[in-house]
Amino acid sequence: MDTVYNGDMKTLDDVVDIARNGNKLVFGQDAKDRMNRCQEMVSKLVEEGEKIYGVTTGIGELASVLLTPEKGLELQKKIIFSHSASIGDELPQEEVRAAMSCRANVWTKGHSGLRLSTAQMYIDMINNGVIPVVYEKGSVGCSGDLSPLSQIAETLLGEGEVRYNGERMKAMEGLKRAGMVPLEPTFKEGLALINGTQVMVGQMCLLLEDARKLIRTAIISSAMALDALHTVLKPFDPRVHALRPHDGQIKIARHLLALLEGSEILKSPSGKVQDGYSMRCTPQVLGPSIDVWHYTKKTIEIELNSVVDNPIFFPEDMDHIGAGNFHGQPIGIAVDLMKIGMAEICSLSERHTNRLLNPVLSGLPAFLTKDAGMDSGLMVAQYTAAVMVSENKVLAHPASVDSISVSADQEDHVSMAPVGIRHLKEIHKNVIGTLAIEMLASAQALDFHKPLNPGKGTKVAYDLIREVVPFMEEDRPLHPDILKVYDLIASGKILKAVEAEVGELSF
Repeated sequence: MDTVYNGDMKTLDDVVDIARNGNKLVFGQDAKDRMNRCQEMVSKLVEEGEKIYGVTTGIGELASVLLTPEKGLELQKKIIFSHSASIGDELPQEEVRAAMSCRANVWTKGHSGLRLSTAQMYIDMINNGVIPVVYEKGSVGCSGDLSPLSQIAETLLGEGEVRYNGERMKAMEGLKRAGMVPLEPTFKEGLALINGTQVMVGQMCLLLEDARKLIRTAIISSAMALDALHTVLKPFDPRVHALRPHDGQIKIARHLLALLEGSEILKSPSGKVQDGYSMRCTPQVLGPSIDVWHYTKKTIEIELNSVVDNPIFFPEDMDHIGAGNFHGQPIGIAVDLMKIGMAEICSLSERHTNRLLNPVLSGLPAFLTKDAGMDSGLMVAQYTAAVMVSENKVLAHPASVDSISVSADQEDHVSMAPVGIRHLKEIHKNVIGTLAIEMLASAQALDFHKPLNPGKGTKVAYDLIREVVPFMEEDRPLHPDILKVYDLIASGKILKAVEAEVGELSF
């Protein structure tokens, strides 16, 4: 299936379709016309001897150095080579595809100044499975993602490495196998290829898609724990949340009631007047994660559809402006908020697990084992959850409040958003882990309520877990059980099965 980039508004779903779902990227005719018009303007200004940053001058602290046209052409390669300086782990191919698709969308606006043929080669690489090898550490999130975007750009010139249909090789060999020839860049194309925030944007499109699924799974996990803990349902009454109309809070309360509908456990008398905060306030704690997700999505989609080059060309006015649209601060702050929102999911999940294991709080056998003392049950699973929650407290520290000056103080404030993105990835792993432990404990606890059945949605999750993890009659190694539930969550099987029963837990 084709995803057409024509300068119109794109969403994170469009990026996900290209990065993960195999959609081909094609340019619409209007986008092609805009790119041609802008490149013609660049060529005309160069012929007239116009002083243009990064085209007929040096870059960064060397912007005052005027270059001859011949040196201006040579500069385009040097810009790409000199900025290709990243190290660290290789980015997943889907993240590189996402970044490339986001960069291509910038060009469709017609303000970047590269040739249509260069832009076409870029998307031909995506479509033909020639994916550059890019390392994770090198971008400070200002002047965009100069270093990782340069690692992508150098492969168009036949330098660096690529994966062709998954196999790693020299870029020249990958281009050859795909029937492509290396690029000879012209004026402005060095900066047009590397100056922007698109690695951050592409990564965040994928992470937001993951977060959307994880938050919905967290609602299911919470519902399982609340069912097993014989929660009082009245605090989830929609009338309560209408009086404090935060959108996320309202949705969490509604979804919990849907998941818990028909629970025989909750219909039996408990004698409780109210529950502890981690139970009673589940909508108020999880709800803001939904609200933060929407804020982050809005920020990232604005960035996805923005022109972040430097300089920016205005063909209608025959004007060009060197400015700062490449600065990643909007992304950095949004990423940091998302880190907090996702870390709080872990925090609440661990508190639910603690309640399930504590007989004073749960009314269930200690550590959910029949022979406490001889058996430790799920005691140490909570330790693992505690480790991940504690780690998140470090990872959730905002990266965007830090800045280290670079380029001889020309670039003296940077966003460090890529650091936050790496932290968010790790937080996501911890979310899956803590939810797996919560669900494992909830399933064990629900068995102690038999013959009473759990709710409509929680029973689906329980049954799926019991297909891969049996009731723990006596102590056994816990890590295989945790990992099996981890896989059920990571694969989306639990979410898909539950939503098939109760409807999408949309937000």
